[in-house]
Amino acid sequence: RCQRWVENCRRADLEDKTPDQLNKHYRLCAKHFETSMICRSSPYRTVLRDNAVPTIFDLTSHLNNPHSRHRKRIKELSEDEIRTLKQQKIEEAFEREQATQELNESNEQNTVSEEGGEEQEEEAVPLTLEERENKDYLKTLFEILILMGKQNIPLDGHNVDELPEGIFTSDNFQALLEYRINAGDEVLRKRFEMTAVNLEYCSKTQQKQMLEICESCVREETLREVRDSHFFSIVTDEVVDIAGEEHLPVLVRFVDDSHNLREEFIGFLPYEADPEMLAVKFHTTITEKWGLNMEYCRGQAYIVSSGFASKMKVVATRLLEKYPQAVYTLCSSCALNVWLAKSIPVVGVSVALGTMEEVCCLFNQSPQLLVELDNIISVLFQNNKEKGNELKEICHSQWTGRHDTFEVLVDLMQALVLCLDAVSSDPSVRWNNFIVGRAFVLSRALTDFDFIVTIVILKNALSFTRAFGKNLQGRTSDVFFAASSLTAVLHSLNEVMENIEVYHEFWFEEATNLATRLDVQIKLPGKFRREQQGNFDSDVTSESYYKDTLSIPVVEHIVQELKDIFSEQHLKALKCLSLVPSVMGQLKFNTSEEHHADMYKNDLPNPDTLSAELHCWRIKWKHRGKDIELPATIYEALHLPDIKFFPNVYALLKVLCILPVMKVEKEKYEMGRKRLKAYLKNTLTEQRSSNLALLNINFDIKHDLDLMVDTYIKLYP
Repeated sequence: RCQRWVENCRRADLEDKTPDQLNKHYRLCAKHFETSMICRSSPYRTVLRDNAVPTIFDLTSHLNNPHSRHRKRIKELSEDEIRTLKQQKIEEAFEREQATQELNESNEQNTVSEEGGEEQEEEAVPLTLEERENKDYLKTLFEILILMGKQNIPLDGHNVDELPEGIFTSDNFQALLEYRINAGDEVLRKRFEMTAVNLEYCSKTQQKQMLEICESCVREETLREVRDSHFFSIVTDEVVDIAGEEHLPVLVRFVDDSHNLREEFIGFLPYEADPEMLAVKFHTTITEKWGLNMEYCRGQAYIVSSGFASKMKVVATRLLEKYPQAVYTLCSSCALNVWLAKSIPVVGVSVALGTMEEVCCLFNQSPQLLVELDNIISVLFQNNKEKGNELKEICHSQWTGRHDTFEVLVDLMQALVLCLDAVSSDPSVRWNNFIVGRAFVLSRALTDFDFIVTIVILKNALSFTRAFGKNLQGRTSDVFFAASSLTAVLHSLNEVMENIEVYHEFWFEEATNLATRLDVQIKLPGKFRREQQGNFDSDVTSESYYKDTLSIPVVEHIVQELKDIFSEQHLKALKCLSLVPSVMGQLKFNTSEEHHADMYKNDLPNPDTLSAELHCWRIKWKHRGKDIELPATIYEALHLPDIKFFPNVYALLKVLCILPVMKVEKEKYEMGRKRLKAYLKNTLTEQRSSNLALLNINFDIKHDLDLMVDTYIKLYP
């Protein structure tokens, strides 16, 4: 239909434009259509019928009216529309437009035009037939790649090793190409009509090059918004295996134009074993490859498992040395106690956490297993049905991510062991071999004394931080007051450390009682006994061994991590949360944010007026009307209609909002992490691709095929 419109308008200069370009950048007046082609549903709205074609033209009027040579604009574009159009063009397009501006103006005078004709916003150099065909062909390839990414279709099809010798089977990419050819795609048919049927239409190298461009263009859409927002925070998730190589998922937090805090996935970073190399590569990728200015980074958080925690701490330290305002914090999506446990550099703790995850995963995979576990819990807790029902409900969730995960596990231990033993020894055919095998292995792991004593010590040591961590994931006021309670938490842990012999004695007694209930022998770890061989020291008891190798290192680590993660800068930032009106109200409007806001002085539009503005902000809420509720979150404060009248407060709230420790208020703006988890869960390790993953996770981000084609032609001429 676009081509018919162009032909009827006699616009030869638009023949090489694609339907997308015509639709985005050109408009046609209603006066060129027959009355029958127009539906007038209201006096203010004109709608064309689906089959409308322009037929009314006066192609001679311009000869008598020299002023009509200058095309008039049909529509005054709004600022948002102008910004959107600009965002869709790469820098090269801007340079080309400037370089050819004079040529376009001279061409415009010589082009046949009609009053109210099509509005042209960009004049491109006409393409040759060969160039146009090549662009159409490349666009088709990009369309297929984007489809495969969005639908999570791997590029490769059958494994070559699985096929008999001499048989050629096309991969998924080629199969889709062939399908389009058979469906009547003229561009592809012309390209490949004389090609052998067993020849690759698009080489692996070319596919990789095009995928990298797709990934880059899709990522750039998000990064553009981040740059417009200025300030951002970096968050990484646990290291994942992609096609046999370890990668670090990277997410970015920022406040968009609509004042919404968003957390978006922007790509994978190849993992390095050497922490110093990892820190350099991390910094280089973010600044040079992705083009983010780390001077605007205001927070960094890393969710990692035990083996990687110390390395990511090096990354955080190196970034802090270069960018002191990139505060190292906890991430709101991970419970403090789980994060602390994962960072403990003790092998036994890593093994215990892995076993917990496997047990939770096995039960979540099988509804039948959960029913069996529910029945056993009902029997064990028949005298305390309330507790039993609570545990049943917890079992049906992802309980390994809870603040009280170790308390839950200790309560469930007997039920879990009885259930797994029943399944692994069941002579009937109720359970498949996989579940029976896993049940046997996990039952052995749970009834190992080393595992039992580890989870009991973790439960008790982390009980001092449980309420504190829960408040950090609560309401804004909870986070503010949690920051004030850190001193008390550290005081309690230091007291435990000073009296560790007494505390450990109680903890070890609890572990032995649990082991006795499960009929587990209390002994030293087999690995330790084998290492001693003939040099075994009879003075080493199980109790003293676990005190030195577990209780002391765990408590020491928790104290040190809390001091590192809640630095003076981090606590200062959290004190600024008294800007939120509901927190102000709880403090009787007697607050002094300006003392804590010094660290963000350079981020404010008018730092000299901060004190006066904060006074006005407090007065506004202190003397509000009776029917006006105090905004309880940063999200609510940012969406106040008059927030822009307080520019410094607005800037401070935006910076505080992006700190990783602050939770994302609206679930729909935290989809990046959930989609990442879904992609990893639904995709086999060997079929994962960092390029396709970005397309799949960010499937709703708009993409510009013309931009991808132009970029490809420029990079690979």
